[in-house]
Amino acid sequence: MTMNTHYPVHYRVVEADNLQVFYREAGEPTHPTLLLLHGFGASSHQFRELIPLLADKFHLIAPDLPGFGFTDVPAERDYHYSFDALGQTLTHFVDALALKSYALYVFDYGAPAGLRLALNYPDRVTGLISQNGNAYLEGLGEAWEPVRAYWADPSAENRSVVNDAVLNLEGIRWQYLHGVKEAERVAPETWHLATRFVEQADNRDIQLDLFLDYANNLKRYPDFQAFFRETQLPTLVIWGKHDPFFIPAGAEAYKRDNPNAVVELLDTGHFALETHVAQIATRIREVLDN
Repeated sequence: MTMNTHYPVHYRVVEADNLQVFYREAGEPTHPTLLLLHGFGASSHQFRELIPLLADKFHLIAPDLPGFGFTDVPAERDYHYSFDALGQTLTHFVDALALKSYALYVFDYGAPAGLRLALNYPDRVTGLISQNGNAYLEGLGEAWEPVRAYWADPSAENRSVVNDAVLNLEGIRWQYLHGVKEAERVAPETWHLATRFVEQADNRDIQLDLFLDYANNLKRYPDFQAFFRETQLPTLVIWGKHDPFFIPAGAEAYKRDNPNAVVELLDTGHFALETHVAQIATRIREVLDN
């Protein structure tokens, strides 16, 4: 696929939920909107190559979630970092931009945050792309074991184990490269940029709070699954099958609630856009551009 160069990306900030939310925008606002929601170890930067490939047919919006990227959370806001809060911020965000209709692209943390948005405004969602965006218990891989121990006992010791395993350059680099056959295809600035943001101010504590709160997402999985069953949206589940966090069983499970979901497993890891962006863009067009 040839990269489209006719639709420039704009880098904007909007006030929403008393935050300054940074987002990337491209494409004509008259086209169907695709809301791109990143995950841990990333920001809207992860969509930098996908956006130009879709901007001729879609209006693309990619925000940085609170605690990530360039979104500014004022100290006086006293923001409580939880997935309920991220979902609420996204709700304020789409209202601030007057987005009344959109498909969702959810990845990693973007899944539980974005699916909360979907539950708040179910009639606005026109389609779903889940790229390693889990919503099923069987989708949680063995890499979650240190975090599961932290859920069971949120002691300082277990918090430190998660911090030391994940919140550093080597831990984030491993997430980008694990399961990738050609590591040279993954741009090193990805994990360096993510590490830089993690190391800012109180961001380590923010990320550890979100790891702890992730346990509450498991309680919401039945609600998310009910949404899939009730809406039967055009759905693409496209998954790096070597992801140690969200394993292929979580991708296949989507068909249990939406038998028409298109499920495709890619020969790559967690950050599938880094190696398979053209293929993912093609599949998005096939599922949503009808």
